Amino acid sequence: MSLTTLARHGAVALALAWLGCAGPAAAQQPSPSAIATAKELLAAKGATAMFDPVIPGMIENTKNTFLPTNPGLYKDINEVAVKLQAEFAPRRQEVIDDIARLYAMQFTEPEMREVIAFYRSPTGKKFAAQEPAVIDQGLRNAEEWSRRTSEDVMNRFRAEMKKKGHDL
Repeated sequence: MSLTTLARHGAVALALAWLGCAGPAAAQQPSPSAIATAKELLAAKGATAMFDPVIPGMIENTKNTFLPTNPGLYKDINEVAVKLQAEFAPRRQEVIDDIARLYAMQFTEPEMREVIAFYRSPTGKKFAAQEPAVIDQGLRNAEEWSRRTSEDVMNRFRAEMKKKGHDL
């Protein structure tokens, strides 16, 4: 899988993670202990790894934006890309911290500990290992479904408008 594809899936996974955490926000900010437990949960379920390709993917996409119109700058662009990898790598933690805070706002520490126990069980480990493939295939299926459904909507729209005497 290319870095661009990984970055796209990482971004989609991030959006799904946000949706999974959506809901009424608690009035109070979670305690440092709750946030630490949420980070433990994210690590146990392997969720932090989904952010590994995001920053490298962003840098690679940006690099590939500049290279076609500036091929003579290949060496310099690659050097800057390497420098930016190191500079932006710590920012990955920002999104993990934010998602941990969201989990800590939605779940109690005992609830998160139960989920951690599940992810540390054989079934939980299998679930965490297989979930990325399921999500990846699900995203491909959803893209294909969206394409087919969009075509069907377009065809039906045209058919209904034709009934009204309009060729679209």
